[in-house]
Amino acid sequence: MNRAHLPLLWALAALAAPAAHAQGTNPRYWSDTWRGWHFYEDPEPEATAQREVPPRISPSTPKSQPQPQPQPAKLPEIVEFERLQKAVEQTRTIAIMRPTEANVRRYMELEAKVVARASTFADMAQRVAWATPELDPTLQGRPVNAKALEVFEQQQMAQRSESIGALGRDHVLFFFFRGDCPYCHAFAPTLEAFQARHGIKVVAISVDGGPMPGFPDARRDNGIATTLKVTQVPAVYLAQPFTGKITPIGFGVLSEAQLLERITIVSSQVAEAAPSVPTSQAVLR
Repeated sequence: MNRAHLPLLWALAALAAPAAHAQGTNPRYWSDTWRGWHFYEDPEPEATAQREVPPRISPSTPKSQPQPQPQPAKLPEIVEFERLQKAVEQTRTIAIMRPTEANVRRYMELEAKVVARASTFADMAQRVAWATPELDPTLQGRPVNAKALEVFEQQQMAQRSESIGALGRDHVLFFFFRGDCPYCHAFAPTLEAFQARHGIKVVAISVDGGPMPGFPDARRDNGIATTLKVTQVPAVYLAQPFTGKITPIGFGVLSEAQLLERITIVSSQVAEAAPSVPTSQAVLR
């Protein structure tokens, strides 16, 4: 290149610099004469905005699960009981499967300890019951003392007799018998006394047409025994004539106490669902 042309190039560079500034380009290449015509410079890196990238969650990452609540510690008495129970089961199993003298002795000794603990508990339970009437089983329901039991049965019989007397206003007892039945003859006096004492009428019905002492007005069976399917005598039924409802009380020889108890139960409101045999009014005549 001719050196004479350098001033011209410098002038052209000076004229191009303002245009470069106007176009937003880098003017240093033309304006910095000291770099020279063939000077090469790496371009400045472009400024890039740094963005925060959220952490990537892998789908296989398990979700956080709630921590299990700590279990309350067992009381030492419960721990000791469970240990003793397990020991008894194990020693018994070993003694059964291998009944050597040592194994059986070990189980019997351990069982004796358990029985001793149970006996101590029973003694303490009795002491608590004696000091607390509402927890004493001997004072609840049927007494166990002979004298108290006698009083209890007298009161119970009086109450039941009163209820049966009220029941006798619209109920009767059917007594099915046979003239040749010794059990019927043995049972007849009890029913006769029951009728006189408690005020409920006993209607005697002869299945075979035979007589029965104490019941001179006994009726001959007119088909009611067949209707009720009476296959065994003596038999007693509780009947309500105006409704035709008949309920079995029992078969065989019964005591007065048994009659009282059974009639009271089947006639109470609690036993309204007891099985009964409806029949027609004609059969009850």
